[in-house]
Amino acid sequence: MTVKPQWLRVKAPQWQRVGSVKEILRDLGLNTVCEEASCPNIGECFQAKTATFLIMGPACTRACPYCDIDFERKPLALDPQEPINLAEAVRRLSLNHVVITSVNRDDLPDGGASQFVACIEAIRQVSPQTTIEVLIPDLCGNWQGLEIILEAKPEVLNHNTETVPRLYRRVRPQGNYERSLALLQEAKNLAPNLYTKSGIMVGLGETDAEVRQVMEDLRGVDCDILTLGQYLQPSAKHLGVKEFVTPQSFAAWQTFGESIGFLQVVSSPLTRSSYHAEQVRELINQHPR
Repeated sequence: MTVKPQWLRVKAPQWQRVGSVKEILRDLGLNTVCEEASCPNIGECFQAKTATFLIMGPACTRACPYCDIDFERKPLALDPQEPINLAEAVRRLSLNHVVITSVNRDDLPDGGASQFVACIEAIRQVSPQTTIEVLIPDLCGNWQGLEIILEAKPEVLNHNTETVPRLYRRVRPQGNYERSLALLQEAKNLAPNLYTKSGIMVGLGETDAEVRQVMEDLRGVDCDILTLGQYLQPSAKHLGVKEFVTPQSFAAWQTFGESIGFLQVVSSPLTRSSYHAEQVRELINQHPR
């Protein structure tokens, strides 16, 4: 595997810093994308007692060649206790903002929309002041499922475009760029006051012009928040890194994104979809709807 530049090196998380969060997650039988997707920021986030909960997993019905989450054609049935346990974790961790994401569940008629709703409602019961962000799959274009999720009124709906259209066949073969844009547009049609968010990973062979075009496409569907981060190869069997993008390029994309109207652009080599997601509370206060 390619040697990482200095700006991508992070200290290994120490058990005493992450142990209390891990213990709560294990006690309640919960998964986090922090662990399942080998996120480089796990130490920082767990130390701050924040986590992005991964529901309906840990296995996914899609096998994207960049992703470290396990593939399973026939995953386990949904756990009816999962929403209750997730809400209990939010209570124990005293979270002000929580991110709920999921594996793809193309085996379910609604893509898992009802489980998102159950989790949102359970959190509202025990922690009504906690703001909720959902990072959802494309639901195979099932907009009725999307409407079900939005009726539960999460503050933020996130759906990642992941890469530029030219690379979809190689990077995200079961995804569809136009469908992802359509999901974000439909979310705003259904809930105009919703804050929408998307993310792009770079270093897979895209050009600067292609990244900027995706950013413009996202603004074209009124996307509010954007994250850009460096793709890192989880293992030798995953897609290789084509380029380690410099911090200067990430800074330039942030400036460009702000200039075309994003409310917030989080752009750095170590940025991930939910990195510093708790800042959305500040964003909501600055731009109330």
